Amino acid sequence: MEVFVQQIVNGLFLGSVYALMALGYTMVYGIIKLINFAHGEIYMIGSFIGYFLINQFNMGFFPALILSMAGSAILGVVIEFLAYRPLRNSTRIAALITAIGVSYLLQNTMIYFFSSTTRPFPQVIELRVFKLGFLSVSNIQLLILGLSLFLMIALNVIVQKTKMGKAMRAVSVDTDAAQLMGIDVNRTISFTFALGSALAAAGGMMIGLYYNSIDPMMGYIPGLKSFIAAVLGGIGIIPGAAIGGFVIGLIETLTTALGFSDFKDAVVYIVLILILLVRPAGILGKHVKEKV
Repeated sequence: MEVFVQQIVNGLFLGSVYALMALGYTMVYGIIKLINFAHGEIYMIGSFIGYFLINQFNMGFFPALILSMAGSAILGVVIEFLAYRPLRNSTRIAALITAIGVSYLLQNTMIYFFSSTTRPFPQVIELRVFKLGFLSVSNIQLLILGLSLFLMIALNVIVQKTKMGKAMRAVSVDTDAAQLMGIDVNRTISFTFALGSALAAAGGMMIGLYYNSIDPMMGYIPGLKSFIAAVLGGIGIIPGAAIGGFVIGLIETLTTALGFSDFKDAVVYIVLILILLVRPAGILGKHVKEKV
């Protein structure tokens, strides 16, 4: 029972990172109905930016985090402009194939320049473990959870309270009507990509700090799991993505606690299949009839 409870706590910390990444998936889908499969690679590149800033310029974790988020936001905007914008009026399958292609392009570019070798992420924050009865919680885990919650709240404030957030919501409902009302659709979509990419970079740096390792392939599996989290919560729904991320984190750690650590990835995909069979719209999603 103690191990079980400990894994639930661990699942909350891991799930918070999945939630951050799932928010990027769900925002982009909500705006332009595109699954950005390059999102996991932006998460990976964000961790590498932080790695080099800390190693080469002796930066602290938080300054490196801010610059990593800014650099990844710019990368997200560039990807949207070069790869996705020309295909905005194309078929869904063309955009999907392009997203997969961008994912492999980024992944292999990083392997070409930095090799596929795993690198130790600099431990700029000294690890401390706190004992709460039989539970063990580290200061890095608390940092991950606290920072993730802060970024989720900040995102919610941006979407609900700012002018750009209102524009994002308008574009997600009806792009043509939003354009007729004077909203710059291209700028709004670019801002959405920047916001999602910044959150992914934050997740990449926190995971690098937590696991003490990064490599060019590190974004592939977390990217898929975060996509599953977005579908689980309700793709296109921001609170649903956050809930889905925490649920996936809990499923993964509980599977490990039950002694099936070798099958934790498979269990997550089984959950996706079940959700698509039982409730395709997700936990918070609603069935919407489309006019033909």
